[in-house]
Amino acid sequence: MASRTPKQPATKPSRTAGPWGPGRRLEFIDFRLQWDGQLNRSALIEHFGISVPQASADIASYTDLAPANLAYDRSARVYVATPGFLPVFSTSTAEHYLNDLLALSTGVLDVGGSFVGWSPDVAIAASPLRAVPAKVLVSVVRAIHGQGDIEVLYQSMSRPDPVWRRISPHGLGHDGFRWHVRAFCHSRGAFRDFVFARMLEIRACEDHQKVEQKDIAWHSKVKLVLLPNSGLSQSKRMVVELDYAMSGGQVVLETRQAMLYYVLQRLGLSKDGELRPEAQQIQLKNVDEVKTILEGMAKNYD
Repeated sequence: MASRTPKQPATKPSRTAGPWGPGRRLEFIDFRLQWDGQLNRSALIEHFGISVPQASADIASYTDLAPANLAYDRSARVYVATPGFLPVFSTSTAEHYLNDLLALSTGVLDVGGSFVGWSPDVAIAASPLRAVPAKVLVSVVRAIHGQGDIEVLYQSMSRPDPVWRRISPHGLGHDGFRWHVRAFCHSRGAFRDFVFARMLEIRACEDHQKVEQKDIAWHSKVKLVLLPNSGLSQSKRMVVELDYAMSGGQVVLETRQAMLYYVLQRLGLSKDGELRPEAQQIQLKNVDEVKTILEGMAKNYD
């Protein structure tokens, strides 16, 4: 079937702030048609708490927006997605759907916080809980917002006992498993990553010590050029290319320089040649460039 573009309105539908806006309800209709393949008025009524006439009006508005996307099944009394359905909103993408499934499965979102209706069983690889005390997080976020300093009693892995450190935090990082604070350490005179769980105590600073340095590693970007592992057969390399959405046999992944070590570790690229190709399916094309950057970086981590 030839591709087509849904009819576009004279003006792009607005996304009214809050969960009750008409733009949000149009997104809901688009999402349910994409992923459930059908929609009825009761779904809108139950999710948004609106009236029957309002639900009918919303479906009519969506029909005006994308008339070729849905048809009414009189026997089932539902609107169904047509075979040539094309989503109108970015919230109907596969990435958004899978992120919602993940958030629902891990308890980050409740049912009312997502457009997902019916969903398949989802299994999540278990990982230990990495606690972030709310009091510590609040103090750090407020310090970032106010561009202020805080003092933390910090237990680093390089010292036997915790010590008080004065830091100027400016960002948060996540390595795929745990959160940390990116901050200027006045004791070390350099920018470091501080793990939340190692902050045993925290206290505010009345004054602020100006940081003259710029966190170059935080603001600089590094491009990782990923290839299928050369030790794989041609057919297996083609599978890897598809799996990683490669184009021309490679894909470029961009990250902050300050996050480079964590990205390499998560991709299994921090230790070269230790795994067989089937276990380590990708490799770095620009490995020498990346190694030079890593060698030139001061130690990030405390």
